[in-house]
Amino acid sequence: MSDDHPHSTNGSASKSWATKLLQLFTGEPNSREELVDMIQDAEERDLIDNDTKEMIEGVLDVAELKVRDIMVPRSQMVTIDINQTVDAFLPIVIDSQHSRYPVVSENKDHVEGILLAKDLLAYGFGMTDDEFSLAKVIRPAVIVPEGKRVDVLLKEFRSQRYHMAIVVDEYGGVSGLVTIEDILEEIVGEIEDETDYNEDSKADIRRINKSRFSVKALTTIEDFNDYFSTQFGDEEYDTIGGMVAHGFGHLPKPGEEITIGGIAFKVTGADKRRISQLQISFPEHVTETDPDS
Repeated sequence: MSDDHPHSTNGSASKSWATKLLQLFTGEPNSREELVDMIQDAEERDLIDNDTKEMIEGVLDVAELKVRDIMVPRSQMVTIDINQTVDAFLPIVIDSQHSRYPVVSENKDHVEGILLAKDLLAYGFGMTDDEFSLAKVIRPAVIVPEGKRVDVLLKEFRSQRYHMAIVVDEYGGVSGLVTIEDILEEIVGEIEDETDYNEDSKADIRRINKSRFSVKALTTIEDFNDYFSTQFGDEEYDTIGGMVAHGFGHLPKPGEEITIGGIAFKVTGADKRRISQLQISFPEHVTETDPDS
């Protein structure tokens, strides 16, 4: 008969995590610390899993953060000069693989707008400087103060449907930028898309021109050696990014360069946690191995 009862064991076991989560608040915690303790207890009692616990804690943390706490610093901003030609700025877009770029004049304190990489598609792959103008393509830049609360900014990102904001200090100078992904990563952890990593390591190495290549930092040293016929050791480091970071002796910023084994490595993508993208230049005697051979 118990099988027909609406509150059977099977029915209780099928409660959603959201329903279980509501059970946490029956004790009415009186402080943030008590709430965190209750969330921890809920995980220990298998009411919620670890991923859910970390997401809830991420939401609580975001409520206490200011934009200055999560922004990409001015020194690490990848920008395009409004007076650059197509040939000049296209390698920047290809190397960094971002979807949005602040377009500046004079310096980073003069942001003229935001370039969306997808907007370049309308001009085709054979575009020339005669038919293309950055000034006609860029979109208005959203400006926010360093002290703005992150949770408030997330609401504005969602309601106003924009994804990047330029951050300014109290004097109006540009101090960095922030994206909606930066905020979401504070809640759910690192977000990796198809451009961040590809199990096919050969796709992680792209030719820019005859002597320069763009290489993802997560490319293994073994695959790097196979591709370029180099002989870097992989006893201490698994990835080319790890080897380069060790060579610097610190976490480098975009634009920093180092030469290892006669090969020039330039950091083109990095955040406050890791290197993500490198541009490499080879001496004449180093040649690319045919990936299909």
